[in-house]
Amino acid sequence: MIPETELVRKAQSGDMSAFTELVQRHDRSVFALAARYVHSAEDAKDIYQEVLIKVFRGLPGFQHRSEFSTWIHRIAVNVCLSHRGRGKHALQVPLDAGTGHDENSHSAVRELHSNDGGPERAAIDADTAEHLRRAIASLPPRQRMVFTLRHYEGQSLKEIAGVLRCSEGAVKRYLFMATRRLRDQLHNLL
Repeated sequence: MIPETELVRKAQSGDMSAFTELVQRHDRSVFALAARYVHSAEDAKDIYQEVLIKVFRGLPGFQHRSEFSTWIHRIAVNVCLSHRGRGKHALQVPLDAGTGHDENSHSAVRELHSNDGGPERAAIDADTAEHLRRAIASLPPRQRMVFTLRHYEGQSLKEIAGVLRCSEGAVKRYLFMATRRLRDQLHNLL
């Protein structure tokens, strides 16, 4: 496998196969982030395409100050945040989106979900999922993005700070405010 830094250099000098391989290495995570942030698959596809265009246009100026993966995710986050600002649909997050977490993850979202218990439990889970979607959608964009990156993408506070270009303290503050707001909105369910 070709190292990513070498692929970036080749793509910067016009090698389209290197660019294609870079995109293939990150396309699932970019699309997954977009899909978790917006309401419809169509909007997620729009975001994905916009990210690829921005990556293609911005690649010549990429200066290797961060990992390519951080850079592409930063672009994806910015496109998601600006997508919301254009009046697009709100976040839709399936409760089983936490499958990327390791088994030791303490995602509050995953704790709400259970696959056993029959039809009655399934109905309760569906209702809980809808309440959760609405509550997350009501968060301000940065809080929603931090919550999504932390609890659905499993990123560390340091990684989120790098993607959002802010301090870890700011990430903690966004996460705290988002969690507090969600707890207040969902207190009847917990």
